[in-house]
Amino acid sequence: MIDIGVNLTSSQFDQDRDQVIQRARAAGLTGLVLTGTSLVESGKVAAYATAYPGFCYATAGVHPHEARHFDEHSLDELRRLAMLPQVVAIGECGLDYNRDFSPRPQQDAAFEAQLALAAELNMPVFMHCRDAHQRFLEILAPWRPHLPAAVLHCFTGTEAELHDCLALDLHIGITGWICDERRGRELQQVVGLIPAHRLMVETDSPYLIPRDLLPKPASRRNEPAYLPHIARRVAECRGEHPEVLLAAVTATSRAFFRLEEQS
Repeated sequence: MIDIGVNLTSSQFDQDRDQVIQRARAAGLTGLVLTGTSLVESGKVAAYATAYPGFCYATAGVHPHEARHFDEHSLDELRRLAMLPQVVAIGECGLDYNRDFSPRPQQDAAFEAQLALAAELNMPVFMHCRDAHQRFLEILAPWRPHLPAAVLHCFTGTEAELHDCLALDLHIGITGWICDERRGRELQQVVGLIPAHRLMVETDSPYLIPRDLLPKPASRRNEPAYLPHIARRVAECRGEHPEVLLAAVTATSRAFFRLEEQS
């Protein structure tokens, strides 16, 4: 299976980054998509992916937290990174009206600029949305017909929000949030509404470690090796056999990021 969202350049992985990759392989993963969240981080994940061809891939984007730094130079640099064969999507881009680390008008502008770039390059988009659902849809909807594919990663929204996303033909990324007996209850109930050809799984590591891992890890750091646990929980909530789910989400992820072409 493929972990579509790994923040591998996080400082939390500085001591054992290569070992994290090895544990992911040992856990049965067949690919990792490393998330670019700024110009610097996008460059780092693109470079790191070259050390693991056919296993690690990268995205290139500017997260809404970093939108205050976005300018014309940013777009040029993202376009350059997007030309690299290991870069398979534009993003992480989108809106975060929860923390508001960047002013909202700048978030909006950076998001739309990256959607335009993805449309120009005919590349899929890896997106973030937190507490900004309506504005997210307003910006995305006019661009959706011009994009080959788009995923809202780490979906934690309501059933109504899920229907809105599916109506725009979005893919949906599910994380260990679904393993949280407190916050994940609604997600556990609605994940079965996602068509198999629109569903993908991810860890968003080092964040969102599954709360129901047993035995409980000594560290609260999440990592790709825990993806099978998340996938099994998704399968349980959907009433599917885990092997059936794994085959489906892997095929969906490979098609979304065009990984057969990369291989």
